[in-house]
Amino acid sequence: MRLDRVVRRYGRVTALDGFALIVAPGEIVALLGPNGAGKTTAVGLILGLARPDGGTVEVLGGAAGRDAARLRVGAMLQAGALPQTLSVREHLELACAWYGDPLPVAEVARLAGLEGLEDRLFGKLSGGQQRRVLFALAVCGQPELLVLDEPTVALDVEARRALWSRVRELAAGGAAVLLTTHDLNEAAALATRVVMIHQGRVVASGSPAEVAGLVGQRRVVCKSALEPAAVAAWPEVAHAERLAGRLRIATAAPEAVVSRLLAADPALGELEVSGASLEDALVALTESGAASSSFTPNAKEGAA
Repeated sequence: MRLDRVVRRYGRVTALDGFALIVAPGEIVALLGPNGAGKTTAVGLILGLARPDGGTVEVLGGAAGRDAARLRVGAMLQAGALPQTLSVREHLELACAWYGDPLPVAEVARLAGLEGLEDRLFGKLSGGQQRRVLFALAVCGQPELLVLDEPTVALDVEARRALWSRVRELAAGGAAVLLTTHDLNEAAALATRVVMIHQGRVVASGSPAEVAGLVGQRRVVCKSALEPAAVAAWPEVAHAERLAGRLRIATAAPEAVVSRLLAADPALGELEVSGASLEDALVALTESGAASSSFTPNAKEGAA
């Protein structure tokens, strides 16, 4: 799958501006960015739901949206309305009937973690179980390209990890996987490559570790009564916030920040210093308007 110099406009708003993306067979690529960055627009173009105003979108060797390609692409989108009064089994059987060589219904149920729920009505399922049905419908045709848009929303920890395992299984079998998610821990755990997009342009691309290390920052986490806004004003601090009762700081000078923290708060505790995360990179790259200096250590040729 390849998007090359793609432009997409909505009136005067440019959603994608020279956007480029490649996902190769066996690769899991996470497309990351803040709301409005252009992720949903890119997914729509890949699925043939819209056409670019410039550039090319190639899916499985041809233009996106072709009938021949649609049977080789699976998609799980954020919004999906299914008949409430059909059972899980009926939904799976109907979806499999569209494909020439679908997976057996029992195998689809296994992949999606729906074993034991086959006879339950869709409307009687929990939100997480309904998401698993949508995942099942996306994979039942043995897709060569799988597009997952926020796939683990409403899933508990166990179900989320099970879905990750299934996605890795599909990629190991040769499927190209494109993932969009706001859960950066999910991206770090699942993706072989992450692509960060801001204002319709790629600002970084590489392995999760490469992109996290791009910003040259470290993370300092501690329990402290200091206000994040006050700490954020320190010249050594790039970003500060309180999350789950702990002060989290992004900085390129961790030693200086730790010294100031200890001096400013004698009661400070549970101090940790670690490398930057994908979240730190996303904040730094999007807040700095880094589109003019994108980093692409793993640029690839070819298309799924």
